[in-house]
Amino acid sequence: MYRLAQRFQLHGWVQNTSDGVQMEVEGNRDAIDSFLHALAGTPPPFAHIEELAVAELEPVGEIGFTILHSVGEDGRFVLVSPDLATCDECRRDFSDPENRRFGYPFTNCTNCGPRYTIVRDIPYDRHKTTMAAFRMCPACQAEYDDPAGRRFHAQPNACGVCGPSLILEPGGRAGSSAEIISEAQRLLAAGQILAIKGLGGFHLACDAENDAAVRQLRERKRRSDKPFGLMAPDLPTIERFCFVSDADREALSSVERPIVILPRRVPSPISSVVAPGNNTLGVMLPYTPLHHLLFEGAAYHVLVMTSGNMSEEPIVIRNDEARERLGHIANTFLFHNRDIYMRADDSVVRTFEDQPRVLRRSRGYAPLPIDLGSEMTEVLACGAGLKNTFCLTKGRYALLSQHIGDLENYETLQFFHETLEQMKRLFRVKPRVAAYDLHPGYLSTRFALELDGLEKIGVQHHHAHIASCMAENHLSGKVIGVAFDGTGYGTDGQIWGGEFLIADLADFQRRAHFRYVPLAGGDQAIREPWRAALSYLMETFDTERPWLDLPLGREIAAKKLEFVETMIRRRVNTVQTSSCGRLFDAVASILSLRHEVSYEGQAAIELEMAACEGVDDFYPFEIEDGEPWQVDMRPAIRNIVDHLRRGVPAGVISARFHNTVAAAVTEVCGRLRQAEKLNRVCLSGGTFQNVYLLTHALAGLRRNGFEVFLHSRVPPNDGGVSLGQAVIASRKAECAQ
Repeated sequence: MYRLAQRFQLHGWVQNTSDGVQMEVEGNRDAIDSFLHALAGTPPPFAHIEELAVAELEPVGEIGFTILHSVGEDGRFVLVSPDLATCDECRRDFSDPENRRFGYPFTNCTNCGPRYTIVRDIPYDRHKTTMAAFRMCPACQAEYDDPAGRRFHAQPNACGVCGPSLILEPGGRAGSSAEIISEAQRLLAAGQILAIKGLGGFHLACDAENDAAVRQLRERKRRSDKPFGLMAPDLPTIERFCFVSDADREALSSVERPIVILPRRVPSPISSVVAPGNNTLGVMLPYTPLHHLLFEGAAYHVLVMTSGNMSEEPIVIRNDEARERLGHIANTFLFHNRDIYMRADDSVVRTFEDQPRVLRRSRGYAPLPIDLGSEMTEVLACGAGLKNTFCLTKGRYALLSQHIGDLENYETLQFFHETLEQMKRLFRVKPRVAAYDLHPGYLSTRFALELDGLEKIGVQHHHAHIASCMAENHLSGKVIGVAFDGTGYGTDGQIWGGEFLIADLADFQRRAHFRYVPLAGGDQAIREPWRAALSYLMETFDTERPWLDLPLGREIAAKKLEFVETMIRRRVNTVQTSSCGRLFDAVASILSLRHEVSYEGQAAIELEMAACEGVDDFYPFEIEDGEPWQVDMRPAIRNIVDHLRRGVPAGVISARFHNTVAAAVTEVCGRLRQAEKLNRVCLSGGTFQNVYLLTHALAGLRRNGFEVFLHSRVPPNDGGVSLGQAVIASRKAECAQ
């Protein structure tokens, strides 16, 4: 704004406040009009103007244009930028031997670098960030004070003389950045595992083409078969081992720099241990100067860059915490001395229909708001138990936290607490309503119910899924909602997950669901898909016991089968479930693809990976009348068993099964349209991360004239539930007034 005012010869002032940027300009009317046009039309790179309000004042005779000191105002807030990937200009700076920042791994400017992860409070000034500990040298201070330069008021501005520095442990090896990076490269090339401190936390890194190193990392991290993320230096390198579409290239190169899920090439130089049983890989490009420098002149081509944590714990952010928690995993630590204030794991996206769709929303995206279009009651929505995020509402904005993770241990709950307190402080939110999932066992639910002084509103899990999709797409009124996932607590006390709702932002009706089956052993049934398979087989064949001549009967111990069969027949330690996720588990086990899982959704993922292209037909299913209707998949299970006995390939059976679920979506939505006169369909829930299913369900719905809405900026999985909880609770609170 200063530069624009100078350009148009205007006088006045500009000031950062916790309510946004305020300014007064005076001068020639044509010049003021040109100033406003330029401000709205050509903001700085990556800047986003939420609102531009203009009022006319009497001139006061200002001389010159001044930048006033920032001011904080009680109760007012301004949006905070997420962390931004290194810009091309900064990359040229640290790559130029003649530049004073040559090889400096913390180079940044106003267009790139850390933001959310270093901010302690607003307005966003250096003394309110973790850069307060670094006093700028005269050269950096001159850049910081120069309104004509791109480092003017770049709060993390620094150089090798005055800024953060690297250190390599064990041994506390110090030296120049170039020496430390060169040694780190040598260790990685030799097969070592390094813990590397980044923007929002630590990564665990090793050479992705070194099978022994990747295998060792998997064993030490106890990650079982869950895929590792990868980092490659550039797009041509990624294209050596993955197929990359134009939309993928755009997502990979975006300022958010997420991990992008890509189809892998076969054969591939990447170790098979990186993503066992998976024909996709999650890959990202470097997003900090340190990342870029680690690849320059290195003997390796691709690095595993997985979250620096033990399985299911939050990402590590402090040096002492890394020594304690990662010491048994990493051979060496590449530290720096700039503190990370907020944890932020890497975001994950997958492109679909030429658009990036967020699967994990964190670094690069959080804490950007979702504009809801109207004023909301101030709500804290505590989210689900798995893939947790929480959501705060303020004004017309929904403010989603970064990915918190599975709330199953003390460390993750602490992460939830610390992030909540920071976001309430940053955005000046004082919730008067707490929204929570109906599941009584979720730690997020218990947390909400223990809060003092807040109105409590319980929100059904699948209603929250559909409301989340509606809010993201700015929908009002009623829609047909299809919510498919693994687990959600129902209003009847059963476990839902294959749901067809008529919903708006205040209420819902459950109009259809997958037919209940008994599931034996609670959470054990999630870890052992063969239990779901046995349930579906028993429900379909009654006393015939067909599993005895199927792979399932040979691959699971007879005593286990008999024990669980008895549990199901006697309804001992069983729950009734309509879960779509458990149906996918059952089919994966019947096809002998996966009887036990080491991470959530593994069986369903491998079932999708097995599906053949070019298969159009589907298995029979039935829709039973009643309130609600029940979608009966027993005819499909009977046909799957028959095809398996006749030697039909598993890939063909998988494709037909996926087509069956897609056909059921189309059929039920068609009947609901006829009954309710609704034509808008929202698809939500983790099952719709399955691209094969999503593609075929969308095709069927669109062929039948439906207007279909999907997620893009908010995850379809439980990471998006908190947004739905927030808008539902706000609407209910308003209705109750």
